Amino acid sequence: MYKQKVLPRWRGFNLLGMFVMNSPGYFEEEDFQIVSDLGFDFVRLPLNYTFWIDNDDPFSVNENKLDAVDQAVRWGQKYGIHVNISFHRAPGYSVAGDRVEPFVLWHDKEALEAFKLHWTTFAKRYKGIPSSEVSFNLVNEPSRVGPGEHAAVMRPTISAIHEIDPDRLILLDGLQYGNVPMPDLGDLAKENVAQSCRAYIPSGVTHYRASWVDRQQSFPYPKWPGGYAEDGLWDRERLEKHYGAWAAMAENFNMGVHCGEGGCFNKTPHDVVLRWMEDVLDILKGYNIGYALWNLKGGFGILDSERDDVEYVDYRGHKLDKKMLELLQRY
Repeated sequence: MYKQKVLPRWRGFNLLGMFVMNSPGYFEEEDFQIVSDLGFDFVRLPLNYTFWIDNDDPFSVNENKLDAVDQAVRWGQKYGIHVNISFHRAPGYSVAGDRVEPFVLWHDKEALEAFKLHWTTFAKRYKGIPSSEVSFNLVNEPSRVGPGEHAAVMRPTISAIHEIDPDRLILLDGLQYGNVPMPDLGDLAKENVAQSCRAYIPSGVTHYRASWVDRQQSFPYPKWPGGYAEDGLWDRERLEKHYGAWAAMAENFNMGVHCGEGGCFNKTPHDVVLRWMEDVLDILKGYNIGYALWNLKGGFGILDSERDDVEYVDYRGHKLDKKMLELLQRY
């Protein structure tokens, strides 16, 4: 079995302080303390670019509004945690439906110019901080875009970042919501570019009764193995083939791979979640691919997830899903 060798097998969580329009707009030191104390070494920050622009103008970047990101980077350094800075909402694109963008990233020149402006701002801001501490994830879960259109945005943006900060590690989410690897960009491995997959398959297990996916509440009651998805039922064998494609790309191009998001929403029965999660984690570990659970606190997380079928234990005033934590720690 091939093991990707480029990236450390970072393990951790997404932190959602600047994620969507109604997010708080800041991060909390406690989260970094918890991540470190529990034995993890990675956080991904899915960011919404509207937090640091003025007058709703994508070209009006106000760097004073980036203090919250700076603080998160400092906390990462303090607690020995790698910080992955990700645009969940970029100028012209987001998988979230909470804002109408003025243009389309994949088609409009203005969107590409704004995208490069924002990323070069970050490149200048964090130049000098090693990639062992900070990496960039250019845009979360590209969808409704073909490989050519996608590459026409990623390649010039990577070049613009590396003109300023040649050594910055950049991660690119796979196509189709992070699920499809991109061998057409494999040549970028030599430029310190890696790719990021997801652990949200099958959706009938991971997003059962999640309103933004199971919109009609039509997904059947979850099982594992035998989890439902639109393309049929899934089991461990299908998962192994799915992630095997990522490992093959890593081998063919000597390219790093990390799993930037994953987990199950809190309506899926806990025993099903744990069986599915153990298979996914075991497969990822076999390929030496690290992971980040979608959240630390909340419906996908180990803290305050509000599941009906979990006996929580107290942890720093939070409700801890100890079984899920111990499973993550084993892998």
